[in-house]
Amino acid sequence: MTRAQPGRRASLAGVLMLALLPVLSGCASLAPQAPPAALLNAPDAVHLTGRLSVQVTGVSGRPSGGNVSFDLSGGPTAGQLELSTPLGALVARAHWSGGEVSLQTPEGERRFEDLDALTREMLGETIPLAALFDWLRGQPWPQAAHEPLPAPQSGFEQLGWRLDLARRADGLIIASRNGEPSVTLRARLDASN
Repeated sequence: MTRAQPGRRASLAGVLMLALLPVLSGCASLAPQAPPAALLNAPDAVHLTGRLSVQVTGVSGRPSGGNVSFDLSGGPTAGQLELSTPLGALVARAHWSGGEVSLQTPEGERRFEDLDALTREMLGETIPLAALFDWLRGQPWPQAAHEPLPAPQSGFEQLGWRLDLARRADGLIIASRNGEPSVTLRARLDASN
């Protein structure tokens, strides 16, 4: 094994600091924005916050993914999802309403044809966002068939995903999808939810 020379270590540290400087200074983040009141006042509206981890394992067998804090408001037909880094920088805000889906990042705003395309861009893999509203509340999405997990397991299978609700009382919900690639989504809801 070769060791890095002291000068190389210093220059590598300098490059890393330059790369992280915009993030640490807050330049690469969006300004917080409360969801529109109409989203929160709709009959089926929810407001959920917590942490989200998405892990994707592809053909190489090497997992990839990341962790974010999330703020999800509204419902499947009209809503807002904000994602923040572990340090609190708001890096993405998605809005959907009336058939329009948009994503705002520090680099600008983009439009998508549907929620699947949006989640693929935001999280690296298609996540059924319409069903996620119900899944995060520990229940199947009423728009698709589901099968309860065999006893003594707690949860259900729906849309090709397996929902593990064994630790729901602790605020943890795990959704996993087998296939290529396999995806594991872990949501830890804040206690206020």
